Amino acid sequence: MKWSKAFIPTVKEDPSDAEVLSHKLMVRAGLMRKLAAGAYTYLPLGYRTLRKIEQIIRQEMDAAGAQELHMPVIQPGELWERSGRLKAYGPVLMNFTDRHGRRVVLGPTHEEVITTLVANNISSYKQLPLNLYQIQTKFRDEYRPRFGVLRTREFLMKDAYSFHLTLDDLKITYQKMYDAYCRIFDRCGLDYIVVEAESGPIGGESSHEFMVPTEAGEDTLVRCSCGYAANLERATAATPQKETKESPKDLREMHTPGATTIEELTKLLKVPAEKLIKTLVLLGDGKPLAALIRGDHELNEAKLAHAAGVANVEMADAQTIEKLTGAAVGFAGPVGLSKLPIITDKAVQGMANAATGANKTDYHLLGVNPGRDFALSSVADIRLAQPGDRCAKCGGELQFSKGIEIGHVFQLGTKYSQALGADVLDEKGKTQPLIMGCYGIGLNRIMAATIETGADEQGIIWPMNIAPFQVILVQLGQSDQVLTTAQKLYEDLTARGCEVLWDDRSARPGVKFNDADLIGIPLRITIGEKALANGNVELKPRTEKQPQLLEPSRAVEATAKIIQSELKAFNI
Repeated sequence: MKWSKAFIPTVKEDPSDAEVLSHKLMVRAGLMRKLAAGAYTYLPLGYRTLRKIEQIIRQEMDAAGAQELHMPVIQPGELWERSGRLKAYGPVLMNFTDRHGRRVVLGPTHEEVITTLVANNISSYKQLPLNLYQIQTKFRDEYRPRFGVLRTREFLMKDAYSFHLTLDDLKITYQKMYDAYCRIFDRCGLDYIVVEAESGPIGGESSHEFMVPTEAGEDTLVRCSCGYAANLERATAATPQKETKESPKDLREMHTPGATTIEELTKLLKVPAEKLIKTLVLLGDGKPLAALIRGDHELNEAKLAHAAGVANVEMADAQTIEKLTGAAVGFAGPVGLSKLPIITDKAVQGMANAATGANKTDYHLLGVNPGRDFALSSVADIRLAQPGDRCAKCGGELQFSKGIEIGHVFQLGTKYSQALGADVLDEKGKTQPLIMGCYGIGLNRIMAATIETGADEQGIIWPMNIAPFQVILVQLGQSDQVLTTAQKLYEDLTARGCEVLWDDRSARPGVKFNDADLIGIPLRITIGEKALANGNVELKPRTEKQPQLLEPSRAVEATAKIIQSELKAFNI
């Protein structure tokens, strides 16, 4: 491909709305252009890389026993109502009413569609296991699309779904897909980690996320030197030891006018935040419940939903709180609170002589002791881990960092098969709901994560196997010797199977070198009159500072060997 005939609109300045490196470089290098908030057009250079990522994924999915299909983007809203996710997804679910008055969903994922397909076509355990996948555009109505392709309204995703008769069979396929994901991300040249994860609105009991550590990520990773790793929603921390030094004190009421925040209470009561009990009133699937956490901790709504056995939880409004507690917001407490179930965090269980709301406006209670002053009928880990916490496995200090999620695997169980009637007959002729797994990869995020972790001040540094081109020929000048040598190099490299971009433009050398570094092609061969006077051209890997002078034929051989060696390292 000659640059003069290609559509590669590079620019010098960062886009004004770009916040992260990948967004800046993907625009500057001519990989994509913004159409609207959260929607991007991939230009030829960027689309070549996207297709290479897609091909790696397709190869590994096929090798793992998955079969490719293609499902509609438009999905009947009725399916989402039956699965219960129409409400669970909330406002990020893109949906509309068609001309016939039917609700239609633009799919962010395809559990409902694939489950319905299998329910209508699979009837016996003899047809199992079954693993189906697609690579398709998905939609989320993000309130604030940002970070380029890391948080968009439209994105490209590989999603796979497996169907099984038994949990043991699911676990076999789950491990195959887990291993396939590792191979995919290895082949894409990513430095990633695997963490325990929360399933969110997808559902299921067990899941893992594949994360690329980088400060550009929006997810928080919680890790320990012992090997423990989880995302923040899933992470657990060691429970603080029970306070045994203090003797239980008597309950007493204190007037605390207008003190509704932890900061206000610590100043007024002269106690640290860890001596306060926060009583949060929420709705779990529409039914009220209370959650107790320590004053210096934050509630983990996903953990609370699990503990309460509900699909989702949300904070109750002020009117509901006052009706249930008899007090204004900020003065709720567990003592005497009998109108709703209470779930107590493990850290609260060990507290002594704590302070909490008195269920009376402008009053708090002091000397509160869990178990004595209110029942501990339901105790669970319902808080977010935070800096300073210790590891629940080894006691070491937990470390917190940012990361980009590039893949997620789930053991779904029977959440969708039961809701949508996907049953089969087992060996005894008895009807059983199908057990499912779900496996997703964000292709756009792989591109962005590669750039975030593989770039320098000059531009992108692509791994060889997903680079849009493997080698760039930089032609300096228009003399016959330069043109003839460039043409011969292009032909010889192409004949050897190398993917070549030939910069034949009449631009200044500095412009060409800057563009070559910006777009990140792994190898650069420079053809200039000065080197050719001695019978040489310059060969320079993108990551090295100094070029190597070689005769043109030797440059072809060296380039082909480097490409073959690097591709072999990625198991291609």
